[in-house]
Amino acid sequence: MAFSQPNQVWAYDFVQDKTRDGCKFRMLTVIDEFTRECLAIKVKRRLNNQDVLAVLSDLMVQRGAPDNIRSDNGSEFRAKALRK
Repeated sequence: MAFSQPNQVWAYDFVQDKTRDGCKFRMLTVIDEFTRECLAIKVKRRLNNQDVLAVLSDLMVQRGAPDNIRSDNGSEFRAKALRK
């Protein structure tokens, strides 16, 4: 699929790491696939589907809804609320 303008496709995923003392944390990242701009990074010890909904809805208010949203099939992304 060729992208010809911003806001056509957003992609989002989780990245996990840990602090020097071994405590895990997760980052939800959202990028625009055309511009490669990072639209959001949400960092918490635990992230769930409500966090994903909040980040995406805030972005849609700011930028408008994209034509498509791409994600993997992680449990946070399979929630019925996200698909709506």
